[in-house]
Amino acid sequence: MSDERQRASAPRAAGGPRALVESARHALRALGPTDALRVLGELNQEAGFDCPGCAWPDPPDRSFAEFCENGVKHVAHEGTGRRVDARFLAAHPVRELLERDHRWLEEQGRLVEPVVRRRGAERYEPISWDEALARVAAALRALPDPDRAVFYTSGRTSNEAAFLYQLLVRRLGTNNLPDCSNMCHESSGTGLGDAIGVGKGTVGLEDFALADLVLVVGQNPGSNHPRMLATLQEARRRGCGVVSVNPLGELGLERFGHPKELRGLLGLAGPVADQHVAVRVGGDVALFQGIAREVLAIERERGAQRAVVDWAFVQGRTSGFDAWRASIEAADPAEIECQSGVGRAELRALAERYVAAERVIACWAMGLTQHRHGVANIQSIVNLLLLRGNIGRPGAGVCPVRGHSNVQGDRTMGIWERPRPEFLDRLGAAFGFEPPREHGLDTVAAIEAMLDGRVDVFAAMGGNFAVAAPDSERTERALARCGLAVHIATTLNRTQLVAGEESILLPCLARSERDEQPGGPQFVTVENSMSVVHRSQGRRAPAGAALRSEPRIVADLGAAVFGDIPPGDAQRSGGIDWRALADDYDRIRDAIERVVPGFEDFNRRVREGGFVLPSGARRQEFDTPDGRAQFRVHALPRLDVAPGELLMMTVRSHDQFNTTIYSDDDRYRGIYGSRRVVMLHDDDLAERGLAEGDVVDLVSRFAGVERRARGFRVVRYAVPRGCAATYFPEANGLVALESFAEGSRTPAYKSVPIVLERSALGVA
Repeated sequence: MSDERQRASAPRAAGGPRALVESARHALRALGPTDALRVLGELNQEAGFDCPGCAWPDPPDRSFAEFCENGVKHVAHEGTGRRVDARFLAAHPVRELLERDHRWLEEQGRLVEPVVRRRGAERYEPISWDEALARVAAALRALPDPDRAVFYTSGRTSNEAAFLYQLLVRRLGTNNLPDCSNMCHESSGTGLGDAIGVGKGTVGLEDFALADLVLVVGQNPGSNHPRMLATLQEARRRGCGVVSVNPLGELGLERFGHPKELRGLLGLAGPVADQHVAVRVGGDVALFQGIAREVLAIERERGAQRAVVDWAFVQGRTSGFDAWRASIEAADPAEIECQSGVGRAELRALAERYVAAERVIACWAMGLTQHRHGVANIQSIVNLLLLRGNIGRPGAGVCPVRGHSNVQGDRTMGIWERPRPEFLDRLGAAFGFEPPREHGLDTVAAIEAMLDGRVDVFAAMGGNFAVAAPDSERTERALARCGLAVHIATTLNRTQLVAGEESILLPCLARSERDEQPGGPQFVTVENSMSVVHRSQGRRAPAGAALRSEPRIVADLGAAVFGDIPPGDAQRSGGIDWRALADDYDRIRDAIERVVPGFEDFNRRVREGGFVLPSGARRQEFDTPDGRAQFRVHALPRLDVAPGELLMMTVRSHDQFNTTIYSDDDRYRGIYGSRRVVMLHDDDLAERGLAEGDVVDLVSRFAGVERRARGFRVVRYAVPRGCAATYFPEANGLVALESFAEGSRTPAYKSVPIVLERSALGVA
């Protein structure tokens, strides 16, 4: 495909009439016209269900069509009429399914009954719920040590299911609760928690209506959370500056046609970001140190009469400023330019924009967190914001934008391998047992433990662990070593085919489906990127009569492991009446209220529209050891690569949600027909004697171990020189398990040194 063809085939703007057409196509194909109108009319409504596709908050003045193209695709995907049933599984042995790609597996439809792949068997076969739960319970009770089980959680899980899940795991006696946060925003939580005392954002949607400047860093809203574009565009229209900082220019941050506006429907797009900063892959610490250095220079130039540093805030509310300033002023300007890929003049201009803005919001996603210096990336932004008091006041603050709909809520509910002692104290008091205190395994440590034969049971509530995790071959080998794998899931995926000598699939309801329990119709709750807790209630008929909700599955498993409580007997099961909790989710929320701060009067407030969880940092009250926000010093990371190497980052396409692939096209980048592509700068192609369309192998070497991904087509693209971009999860096998962020242990998907070698494959 020529460069001209690539540009010509990409749309001129994100959104617009094409987004409506694509949304309608997916919805009509999966749901039909009547069902599509009804279900989409409930999506993101107060009396409806929360979109599983992202965690961007809902506006206070919701319209009928309160969704985006991504959300429609996700709802259509889970609303498919195709079924993975006993007939399908009988016709497809596991060895055949393993030859299929991730997209094909998920496209086969919904899981509708419990199934088991017994030891040595070639196929999955039906199993009753009672037998399935009994087999899992027996395996857990037989463990010589509860730490020989690992319990993974996906961010699609509701607060109620997540709370019950961590309760079951800790009642069993372990904190082995790795989750998808370990692989995405752990660097945000670690960096923010250390610097400002809370691992979450400090802004609400209303702050975007007050900000003077918004920095959008390492983020592609157009493909990953499109509803954010409307917020950014509205801010731009009223005069707020919007700066995109990313190695790749992203279409959604250039121009956006709001499909709910007449001009958007007519294809008349408006600008979003007014500046794009093409930072080098991994150059963010250098960039923000460079901006901070220029801000300090402006401070010196203007003098005390026109100070730009908020000295009252810095001296009264922060610690560590002097050491941080000394480190910034001692940094080599030439090295900052080299490592960031941004020249001194541009750094100065960015500093002047920052100084001119009274209120500044910094947003980011995994383009910042998935580096070896991911925590330093986050704290470098925090340092810059603290310099002018841009945290904890209206129109200013930090905004880590979560990709999965309740990944933040999962952590609030206790899905964490390193729980705080206070949380465990309250949990134990509420349920009459002593929770384990020793920290458990995160994602990387869990894979290492499985490889070493230290794990007998792997359980997953949602997700596609084998595909999402780094170092794909080793991860699959690790999962295969477990004696039993248990998957609570809606669709078929590769993890279910490679994990466990024996594997059990427990099918669950989707977010859009009706949940009936003995206590009547139930709703669940979620927490969005801005700490707003609100309800979600599906009303669509379940895909199968045998489906159970996630809270019900966890509660039934708890009863199977610990025993039912006979009427009037509160001493068995550790005092936990598991089945009663799932009979009426109000009881789960009452328990959450007793354990998790901020959930006082939970059931009433969530029925009245939801509430924002409290955060001291929003009021410039910082829950740190000295009660102050912390300036943190970080040495400038050196991103030197060996001769011939490129620094590779993984990205998501427009037709993708996490590991779920909707098509092989990336419409917003103009790349069609294949995901096995590597995007390169013109000069890097010429230096290697490559032309667009050539097929190469990507080779990474870490600690003397070579990893190879075969058959990638070369695409000429506007990537910084010396860098490369590939798609997640196709390139995950190049990411070494031992390559992760310092402090957070988030896998370094975004900074992988690679070399290109001519492929023996003729086509990609």
